[in-house]
Amino acid sequence: MTPIEQVLALVRPEILALAPYSSARKESKGGRVWLDANENPKTPAAALPSIALAKEGRLNLNRYPEPQPADLIATLAALYGIAPAQALVTRGSDEGIDLLLRTFCRAGQDAILITPPTYGMYIVAACIQNARVVSVPLVRNTNFALEADAVLKAVTPDVKIVFLCSPNNPTGNLLDRAAVLRIVRSLAGKAVVAVDEAYVDFSGVPSLAAEIAANPNLIVLRTLSKAFGLAGARVGTTIADPAVIAVLQKVIAPYPVPAPVLQAALAALTPAGLAAARESVATIVAERTRLAAALSKLPVVKLVWQSDANYLLIEVADSARVMAAGRAAGIIWRDRSKDVPNTIRLTVGTAEENNSTLEVLSRV
Repeated sequence: MTPIEQVLALVRPEILALAPYSSARKESKGGRVWLDANENPKTPAAALPSIALAKEGRLNLNRYPEPQPADLIATLAALYGIAPAQALVTRGSDEGIDLLLRTFCRAGQDAILITPPTYGMYIVAACIQNARVVSVPLVRNTNFALEADAVLKAVTPDVKIVFLCSPNNPTGNLLDRAAVLRIVRSLAGKAVVAVDEAYVDFSGVPSLAAEIAANPNLIVLRTLSKAFGLAGARVGTTIADPAVIAVLQKVIAPYPVPAPVLQAALAALTPAGLAAARESVATIVAERTRLAAALSKLPVVKLVWQSDANYLLIEVADSARVMAAGRAAGIIWRDRSKDVPNTIRLTVGTAEENNSTLEVLSRV
């Protein structure tokens, strides 16, 4: 073997075989309008420029930040209606997912359960931890509904985490609240249920976080990436029973909240920032309704699924052809055909961006 082959022979086999998460930024090439990553088209609150703050002496970048900044924890707790002891700030929701795998799943022994089509990071985090993945698909012909009976039947003693995404990515639908809570209560003492609520702000329904007090095996994942337009800052919150949070704090890497990120998050969570986020959500929801109605009238679009998120999943006859037409016009969407055949996920952008989407699709 060559020297580098000798090095690679030391790598865990499951890591060498791992198919890494393919993010929108990895898949997109060029383009002038990005409607592929479910981002907010604008940052509703003015994220504070870190360089300016540093020059003003308000950012001490020579000092390590607080591991869990008390002011941010208190502000997030107020936002989510929880106790501060129930919150852990992470680098986006993705770090929360990874923490749960490393905390609850023994490598090579335990498993997680997912309900595809769903967010791809659950599988990636499981593979990194060498945890098995059990799949119970959502029901396509009923708007990708969750089947609680099928989930509970598939749970074996080695399943330690059930991941449920609501609203679900990439389909956009809310999972039935009663079905989710039935799973949570049925698995008490057997497994934790992590409900990923990255897009719940666009749904008009309350979070499940209020149910944690009565169901300590329930964990909720939230983020400032979507409604607050802070995808580039990476601010997620894992909400759980205080005892669970205390365990996760043993696993999380030090200093997950850089000083510039802290300032941007606190700016977004001021009264003015909260009002701006609410206005942004209302605008996006209105555009989602308009876009869905217009898409349903286009010959190229076979089906538009109902969405409670900031994106729409559509079915077309030939997704590759449609994606090529978008790229030619400088518009980048997300091909989700690997999850649901011939489907494309369209992020709801500005009115101008959405009009560009409609114009291109009308010519395909």
